[in-house]
Amino acid sequence: MRLSRYFLPVLKETPADAQIASHRYMLRAGMIRQQAAGIYSWLPLGFKVLKRIEQIVHEEQQRAGHIPMLMPTIQPADLWRESGRYDAYGPEMLRIRDRHDRDMLFGPTNEEMITDIFRAHVASYKSLPLTLYHIQWKFRDEIRPRFGVMRGREFYMKDGYNFDLTKEDALHAYNRHMVSYLRTYERMGLTAIPMRADSGPIGGDDTHEFLVLAPTGESDVFYDAGVTELKLGDREIDYDDRAQVKGVCDEFTSLYARTDETHDEALYGEVPEDRRRHGKGIEVGQIFYFGTKYSEPMGANVQGPDGAKVPVHMGSHGIGVSRLVGAIIEASHDDNGIIWPEGVTPFHVGIVNMRVGDEACDATSTALYGTLKTLGLDPLLDDTDERAGAKFATMDLIGLPWRITVGPRGLKNGVVELTSRRTGESEELSPEAAVQKLAALYEGHL
Repeated sequence: MRLSRYFLPVLKETPADAQIASHRYMLRAGMIRQQAAGIYSWLPLGFKVLKRIEQIVHEEQQRAGHIPMLMPTIQPADLWRESGRYDAYGPEMLRIRDRHDRDMLFGPTNEEMITDIFRAHVASYKSLPLTLYHIQWKFRDEIRPRFGVMRGREFYMKDGYNFDLTKEDALHAYNRHMVSYLRTYERMGLTAIPMRADSGPIGGDDTHEFLVLAPTGESDVFYDAGVTELKLGDREIDYDDRAQVKGVCDEFTSLYARTDETHDEALYGEVPEDRRRHGKGIEVGQIFYFGTKYSEPMGANVQGPDGAKVPVHMGSHGIGVSRLVGAIIEASHDDNGIIWPEGVTPFHVGIVNMRVGDEACDATSTALYGTLKTLGLDPLLDDTDERAGAKFATMDLIGLPWRITVGPRGLKNGVVELTSRRTGESEELSPEAAVQKLAALYEGHL
């Protein structure tokens, strides 16, 4: 994309109501615009990041054997009355009445709807196990929406639902989700720690939240410092191998890590003192096993091997796709702006033409742009006539991991400058060598 043709409404001043880094930088970088309290339009740059995160979520869900679909945002209230949650959910639910005087709601989650779909189409244990998921907009009417997309009323979320014959089968689905989430977050450049948590209005006894450590987090967390060193890495996972999947889960949950709702001072006291940590965390996902909480009242039964009808065991599993945009910024920024990890960056590299109109600068910038696109990279070419300082400030603000600076002085020596946004380190390379280095850096991220 050429910056001269792009819509990037950057702001020089920080909006007064933006209290945390992600909110400030998303507004200043032209990623979002507030339309109402807790409701945002996603402008082109923000939308690109949102879609990159969504794509990673899709890939890892399907790698784990989960099947994508799409459910509507508006749901009939009668489904929620069947489960008993319509009146119990509270004022966070946006209740609606249509022109035929039917009670509807803007879905905050989809347990009832997916259970209704399942009971209409699945009758035998032979169709199990089954995990369906979708990525869809949700609405929860927060009393005090704040911090931009971190605590909005409208948000984009992946929610998945497993259906299994037995508790043991459902707990394998739970473990499978945990492992897939660990890989998902690592691909986004995040350390997201699974912590024993409270189930809240979803229900169930088994649940873990995934939290990214950050001073601006809303959750108090207590943990063994060793959990921050655990990495899934590139290891191959057979999601049908129950022992292997459980082994990974045990590895990542054996050290103490809990939110304040489930914190146990006695267990925490068993952690070596030099490894005890208390801080703040940003919730970016949660997994639940809740057994037959929804299948029993809603009649989601299957015929078992012995011919008897039994309610299926279920769980639900969410990832905050839009919240992740803010969480990544909270975990990766400096005083100049965002620092995107390579896996989620809106553009892979920024090309800064220092002297637009100079024949050599224009030709080299255009050639770099074309070659990078041919290799499957997505470059942003700053071909505007802004001052050099303003160009660099914009590139730092929007946080692209790499920048190629093309200037007349360097070109006289046959070189351009390749700069890392994270470290600030630069090196002079030929245009061809700069392209080769970028191609190698992004191998595995495309």
